[in-house]
Amino acid sequence: METTDVLIVGAGPTGLALGIDLARRGVAAQLVERADALFPGSRGKGIQPRTQEVFDDLGVIDAVLASSGPYPERMVWRGGERVGEESMFERFEPDAGTPYPAPRMIPQWRTQEILHARLTELGGKVAFGREVTGLTQDADGVDVALTDGTTVRARYVVGADGGRSGIRRALGVGMTGETVDPAPFVVADLRLRGLDRVYWHAFPAADGSVLGLCPLAGTEEFQLAARLPEGSEPEVSPDGVRELVARYTHLAAEDVTEVRWASGFRPRAALADRFRVGRVFLAGDAAHVHSPAGGQGLNTSVQDAYNLGWKLAAVLDGAPETLLETYEEERRANAAAVLELSTGVHRGEVQRGRATVQLGVGYRDSSLSTETRADPGPVRAGDRAPDAEVPGAAEVPDGRLFDLFRGPHWTLLGATAPPRAGVRTLPSAPESYGPGVFLIRPDGYVGWAGETATEDLAAYLDGVGIR
Repeated sequence: METTDVLIVGAGPTGLALGIDLARRGVAAQLVERADALFPGSRGKGIQPRTQEVFDDLGVIDAVLASSGPYPERMVWRGGERVGEESMFERFEPDAGTPYPAPRMIPQWRTQEILHARLTELGGKVAFGREVTGLTQDADGVDVALTDGTTVRARYVVGADGGRSGIRRALGVGMTGETVDPAPFVVADLRLRGLDRVYWHAFPAADGSVLGLCPLAGTEEFQLAARLPEGSEPEVSPDGVRELVARYTHLAAEDVTEVRWASGFRPRAALADRFRVGRVFLAGDAAHVHSPAGGQGLNTSVQDAYNLGWKLAAVLDGAPETLLETYEEERRANAAAVLELSTGVHRGEVQRGRATVQLGVGYRDSSLSTETRADPGPVRAGDRAPDAEVPGAAEVPDGRLFDLFRGPHWTLLGATAPPRAGVRTLPSAPESYGPGVFLIRPDGYVGWAGETATEDLAAYLDGVGIR
């Protein structure tokens, strides 16, 4: 029987990000994937600013930026003629605490290639073609049976195996949700001739259906996304995709020179009733399923992994088991709010922009957020810790606070000496934070904030396993 500290089921963005986070912390983890290779499609193509900050910390941001591009404006066509261009996003000015001010477009397959390369660089690997057939757990661990006849014994298991999660079904966890749109959709990656790559081209029809062709940054491909008439059945064969292009646009079927991947779906929003059962956790699409509108699904999923990784590592290193309870507490509430947001974007009730960049995601109501100041400033316990210039700080050679945060450690702003091993310090917090002392969690959120470093801070450090 194989043994490991953590078994991650699913090599999508969630599982790969979690694998990277655990690998850099020295946690023994295995990652299994039922498919024979990484996902080949573009489905989740938007990387929000908050996820870019996560990717910076995980060591992949340079590759992501090099392989991505900005979102193009949308060009609307009617009767084979261009009738006007419109912005895809509400415009707003980011503040000085935001190093990555705008979403980036990159096909999901490329994001996963980058994450997989980083995992391999850290010594991790994915075992492809290994599907879970069942699991049982006891007080000390989980036995996971695989299709190849082997069993893996893990102290913890994370189901990151998608919307049809076998781990979720094995746990008997239900999902509560709704149909976002009664119409069927088709998404496909293709190559074609006859359209420029400057715009995201939209071809609306009189019956309310619409086809979009978006140039995928860093590739020669377009992503087709089509909302079809209600009651129709999506045809996702290469000939079916070519027929869709010919039906909705001025292009001919033969102008589609290659169809690389295609899928049909009906948008829904659903939330798992639980994110944890004993030693098994659900993350990503296994825990929440979004409409693709607004680019929230992949981003929320990566942040599940970012929230869970440091907590698993801490508990495996001796932190109280209760720390793991905060994963469901924080992420399920967050996923519920983001599901409502993505559904609102799909239905045209919310515009992409300030609401969808996920910089406002926080955990003020979490039991892990302790605010002891009588008069808190703009940054409070539970908030994302923003970036800032730190001129003249020897601890930050590049002069940015995020350079100090980068890595698997905690950070204390407003202290002259580290209170414990594994905590970096900066003598004062930036003015933009307001007055006080701030303890920054490994995932970039303020865990504790106080007037000074007091006994309350020491008690908090004990509670999260920093000895």
